[in-house]
Amino acid sequence: MRKKCYIYTRVSTAAQTEGYSLEAQTERLRKYADYKEMEVVREYCDAGKSGKSITGRPEFQRMLQDVSEERDGVAFILVFKLSRFGRNAADVLNSLQFIQDYGVNLVCVEDGIDSSKDSGKLTITVLSAVAEIERENILVQTMEGRKQKAREGKWNGGQAPFGYDLDSRNSTLVVNEEEAEIVRIIYDRFVHMDMGADAICNYLNQRGYTKKKVRGHELNYFARGLIMKILDNPVYTGKIAYGKNVTEKVKGTRDEYRRVKTDDYLLADGLHEAIVDEETWEAAREKRKRTGVRFVKTHSLEHEHILTGLIRCPLCGGGMSGTVQRRQNKKTGEYKDTFYYRCHHRKKVDGKICDYKPMLNQKMFNAEVEEFIRYMVAGDEFRKFVQEKLEEKVDVSALETEREQLQKQLKQVQGSKLKLIQMLDRLDTGDKHYTRKYQDMQDRLDNLYDKVAEFEEAMKDIDAKIGASYGKEITGKNCMNFFWILIYCMIK
Repeated sequence: MRKKCYIYTRVSTAAQTEGYSLEAQTERLRKYADYKEMEVVREYCDAGKSGKSITGRPEFQRMLQDVSEERDGVAFILVFKLSRFGRNAADVLNSLQFIQDYGVNLVCVEDGIDSSKDSGKLTITVLSAVAEIERENILVQTMEGRKQKAREGKWNGGQAPFGYDLDSRNSTLVVNEEEAEIVRIIYDRFVHMDMGADAICNYLNQRGYTKKKVRGHELNYFARGLIMKILDNPVYTGKIAYGKNVTEKVKGTRDEYRRVKTDDYLLADGLHEAIVDEETWEAAREKRKRTGVRFVKTHSLEHEHILTGLIRCPLCGGGMSGTVQRRQNKKTGEYKDTFYYRCHHRKKVDGKICDYKPMLNQKMFNAEVEEFIRYMVAGDEFRKFVQEKLEEKVDVSALETEREQLQKQLKQVQGSKLKLIQMLDRLDTGDKHYTRKYQDMQDRLDNLYDKVAEFEEAMKDIDAKIGASYGKEITGKNCMNFFWILIYCMIK
């Protein structure tokens, strides 16, 4: 009786130049299975996936799931080389132990390794450690390539900063005159007219200036975050910065990383034209150092604006937040704080600015809300209504629709990326223009990877919001008893 096996193939960008194309791997594994009289039950393929961990390889995870469910009763998993199975030593050994717990062994055809033999697991342990070191070297080489690109004054990939368009063929930035004029206004207002980021936002929005949407869910008006990013970016002086944000490993984890800011970064002269002069940028930088300090509350530390975000502006519908007015008694010299709720004049959907001026005295407004709650909870209907609301299923349909749209866009980009990888694989090394063609395709591939990362980050945000929605539902149920104790104390 022929033994059953699975075939697993994986290819990353770096693997293309090593001759490990998907077609080459699959053909070699099929021939090996035929030679060993094995029956190939299923084939799993992760195209364009890194081997640094199993979390980013859906087909690999599906294969492990099928092994754990003993779906086909296989005895072996065939891979071209151990590096195709994984480049993280710990993941390789954990995955190997996992499949062996279900009576399945790993065969690395090109390496001549069979985990069912005595020396197999020892060899795998050594080679997987070497593969992990190799992956780290590839990462270092890739980052060094990007760093060299920055030294040459070229753009390193990703979306062009506001004020510029990207010339992807030459990897350079080209001034977008319409946006550049807005950048100059921002610097002029910040440096010479002593306006802050919020005031600049209001100035631009009130005069009809808009920005293009990079992603579908973005807004086309100016917000504080974009203003600060523009003021902090040396690209507008004709420089290219590399390494302002670096990836560092999260302590206590194996494959978790985070992006952190650093002051030790490369700053090189760019090939692009400057929008503002260095003197203006340095003046903006000095002002940011003076004013960009987080405000620390020093008085009324015990006070809480308990209805912030819960009450809505009667004009624009935006959440109202707490503010304070502090007055000094001229006779005694003592200070008295009076708290209010106010609308921060948020931008309305139709493009107009909310101009609701009145402020609501917190002491009076909170007392009215408290009195209203006392009146409501006096009847049984309110308790029944709250109980029903807490038991309702959370509606996340809008978020799920947005996630589906992002998934479709991500799938399109991944499809383009796969086609480009296949084109890279088919490049003729004997072509006299091979190096230039390869570099051009590699730059385009880098841009696609940046887009994939952006979509994946957006989907993570959506997933976090969906999770938070369900979390709020659970929290609401758990806090039901506490809520009624609180109401009881208010009535009593």
